Amino acid sequence: MADMYVICSDLEGVFVPEVWVNVAKKTGIDKLKLTTRDIQNYDELMNYRIKILDEEKLRLKDIQNVISQIKPLDGALEFLEWCKELARLVVVSDTFVEFADPLMAQLNRPLLLCHSLVVDNDNMIRGYKIRQPDPKRKTVQAFQSLEYKVLAFGDSYNDVSMLKQADVGILYCPPDNVVKDYPEFPVARNYDELKSEILKHIRR
Repeated sequence: MADMYVICSDLEGVFVPEVWVNVAKKTGIDKLKLTTRDIQNYDELMNYRIKILDEEKLRLKDIQNVISQIKPLDGALEFLEWCKELARLVVVSDTFVEFADPLMAQLNRPLLLCHSLVVDNDNMIRGYKIRQPDPKRKTVQAFQSLEYKVLAFGDSYNDVSMLKQADVGILYCPPDNVVKDYPEFPVARNYDELKSEILKHIRR
């Protein structure tokens, strides 16, 4: 039954473009193009990014200016609303509260669980605070402890523990390296394919 399911979704690469890729394009800092599709260790990736931001003197407001121009992916809002009609939806992301607000406003503000940044008095990003260790997997576990089944989808290495813990895990538009490393997950390449995968498990 649909009322027994929670859908846990990633954000970037599913509903909106990758934030850091857009920051790299707008600023011309190619080193910021790397994402969780490229580097599996999230702490390593974030420390790498923060080091570059410091070297380039790029402030939080500069990144927020880029984010304010990002639009949802084509069909994202309609698909998100479809999911919300089908079951409870939670967006579980490794983005940050300080980044997410303009994106959430365009998506009619679904529930978002994410992290926060450490910012100094000069508006420079100096660190970050994760909500908890392995937060995506533990979010799924929390809903399962409430006797929900969980269907989860995402596109990157940082989604894998969530997909493994979920009752149903689906890769959505993943890069080839992620598909190769985790062949056990079904792959959807567009929203119609993702709907078909979801409807195999959740019915209206």
